[in-house]
Amino acid sequence: MTTWIENPEGGRDRGPRGLARAWVEVLVRPARFFRHGVSPGDQAPGLTFAIVVAAAFTGGWMVADPAVIPSIAGSNLASAAVTLLIVAVLGAPVGLHLTAVTAVLSVILASLRRTESGGIGFGDRGGVSETVQTIAYASAPFALAGPPIPAVRIACAIYATALLVVGFRTVHGFSWVRAVLASIPPALIGFWVGYRALASLRIVF
Repeated sequence: MTTWIENPEGGRDRGPRGLARAWVEVLVRPARFFRHGVSPGDQAPGLTFAIVVAAAFTGGWMVADPAVIPSIAGSNLASAAVTLLIVAVLGAPVGLHLTAVTAVLSVILASLRRTESGGIGFGDRGGVSETVQTIAYASAPFALAGPPIPAVRIACAIYATALLVVGFRTVHGFSWVRAVLASIPPALIGFWVGYRALASLRIVF
């Protein structure tokens, strides 16, 4: 899950331009993006993408509601900078990989099927690296969900969940039903709980 290869085939472009293109493409043309933009072992751009999205979410939240800035340093600005650093270095990578653990188990269970001999086997599917990348890129809508507006966070969570379903269907070759079943647990943990969409849902209803 944490191993990268030096010369992956395909994958995403590096740098700010690559991140911006990936963000637009996954939102606008998700099936095409997951088909061409997710490559075995090429986790570095995906992890960077997840970190940038988490930092944008946290930064947007603090700008819209300065009261949520923890008192870490001497001023709000310094405290906000430290908070963003913690999110980038610790929070986003740990959150992504914890979600990925759930996703890997879900993908394995979703790929179970009956063999010709009547037993139970696993169908062909993408690897762990592709699963991690798919989760990272599916989180794209949350870059816009920083301000604590419940409707916006709920909409972003629904969109991110839909992107994850499309991603799992594309990357793992699942049917729509299997893709939905595999997506529910990681989406619930990583998107609805991690990005506070579930809390927003409780506020609305």
